Amino acid sequence: MPQMAPMWWSTLFLFFIMCLFLMMIKSYFMIEYTPKTMKNMKKEMKSTNWKW
Repeated sequence: MPQMAPMWWSTLFLFFIMCLFLMMIKSYFMIEYTPKTMKNMKKEMKSTNWKW
């Protein structure tokens, strides 16, 4: 008879996988937010006068 993992190991593993998928989905739909920030950063870099 094969040895089986305890129930809480299985639930923790499933919880981890579910959180991982939710983070991936969230980051996929946040793509809309990133180009705006990159444009703002480029404008700020052009407008600053560096004095060393």
